[in-house]
Amino acid sequence: MSATACAYRDQPALSLALPAGDRVVVALHGAHVLSWCTADGIERLYLSPAAVFDGQSAIRGGVPICCPQFNTRGPLPKHGFMRNLSWVLEESNADTMRLGLRADAATRAIWPFDFHAQLHVALSPQQLRMTLTLANSGQAAFDFSAALHSYLRVDDIASARLEGLQGAPRWDSLRDVRSVEASESLRFDAEFDSVYSVSSRPPDAPLRLVQPAGVLQIAQSESCTETVVWNPGEALSAKLADMPDDGYRHMLCVEAARIDVPVTLAPGASWTCWQQLTVL
Repeated sequence: MSATACAYRDQPALSLALPAGDRVVVALHGAHVLSWCTADGIERLYLSPAAVFDGQSAIRGGVPICCPQFNTRGPLPKHGFMRNLSWVLEESNADTMRLGLRADAATRAIWPFDFHAQLHVALSPQQLRMTLTLANSGQAAFDFSAALHSYLRVDDIASARLEGLQGAPRWDSLRDVRSVEASESLRFDAEFDSVYSVSSRPPDAPLRLVQPAGVLQIAQSESCTETVVWNPGEALSAKLADMPDDGYRHMLCVEAARIDVPVTLAPGASWTCWQQLTVL
């Protein structure tokens, strides 16, 4: 069975379900992965109950696509524009779907390039793999950055830890301090916002989000040279209109990213990145 059309908070979406019960839901708005439940019925992504679903605004939680700009590192709107536009289903089968977005007059008005973006979502038992591809379909080269901004659900951030970044160069954006990560595992008792350079890590060395209830393995493609780790903490969470005051307690962003050195894409060329989440 291929992807099934559905409504999610009154917005158009697509769902895939495996016979065992694993299920993923993707909004057409932004090709935004909204939900990933494993066969045991446990939701593995965090979606804010206060997220705005109006077909125009960015959605808080799930997996937003940040492209062709990360955060405010450039002249475009924060995190680019792809997360705020309507995508179309291009192909689906029993366990995968591919959504696409092409340049049009509206995108060229703020970013004067022709492109074809695709998000390929692959569902298998206990595993979700998201692959972003950006192709240059125009006559001029362009530079871009990108991230899969995954919000991972945790039972309680106080009892969660992230393993696998020890030894990685770190930029702490809150303090504007650069260092090398010394900790075997990261713990989160306050606002946390850091970019880790992982280009020297072997591709077969995934991260592990460890909680009392179990372990989530997080892997990313070599084309993603950074991993961004973010939790807003109590004070910032209370200021975010689209997140509950205690929302920070139930999420951790671990993002597969290419941001420090943008990609230069020649006419006719394409670039691909992926993030894979596996319940162990």
